[in-house]
Amino acid sequence: MLAFRSLAFVALFYLWSLIVVLCMVPMLVLPHRVSIAAMRIWSQGITLLLRLICNIRTELRGAANLPAGAALIAAKHLCMYDVFVQFAWTPVPCFVMKKELLKVPFFGWYAAKARMTPVDRDGHSAALKKLMRDSRARLAEGRQIFIFPEGTRGEPGVAGDYKPGIAALYRELGVPVHPLATNSGVHWPAHGFLRRPGTIVFEYLEPIPPGLKRSEFMRLLEDRIETASNKLLEL
Repeated sequence: MLAFRSLAFVALFYLWSLIVVLCMVPMLVLPHRVSIAAMRIWSQGITLLLRLICNIRTELRGAANLPAGAALIAAKHLCMYDVFVQFAWTPVPCFVMKKELLKVPFFGWYAAKARMTPVDRDGHSAALKKLMRDSRARLAEGRQIFIFPEGTRGEPGVAGDYKPGIAALYRELGVPVHPLATNSGVHWPAHGFLRRPGTIVFEYLEPIPPGLKRSEFMRLLEDRIETASNKLLEL
């Protein structure tokens, strides 16, 4: 039964995504907020499919720490849903993403239209400078910038290698960083198609104020995200 429900979800997920993708084509000539609004509808549809087909509910915790305006958010990354769901409750999210993803048909077009922030991982100092310029521009627009400090999807209960990009953004932008914990990988694994019943929780934690030394900031960020994420595994 679990495999059947999971396969049904995967099939409907791609069908729903195809419908949204095709409907969004005319939006490429409209303001970027229109595309983001369409992505919000797409996100809500995925959440509904998870609940109805897989008996997976989604819960937001720490709503008091959820930024409404310009912000820098450092999130635990365990599956694709970590990206999709943020459109449901943040006004104008902006994701730091691999530059290569812009080459993906449709997805790349909409990401560019929505003014996401691509990063060339092989670009070294030039790429970092561009990341800073783009991030300042997005903050000036009142966007919520999401970055996954580990750089890629990991496994529940395992702390990844926290990359220096988040420390550079923290130092150069001079804004608080909002840590975001989750247990999403328990129910939507990074690899494989099984979707396990239960509750996916996204918990916004107390923001880290600007001005800390790099080593102290990185230690505090990892400790908050990993401690809270591991606690959510007990649910």
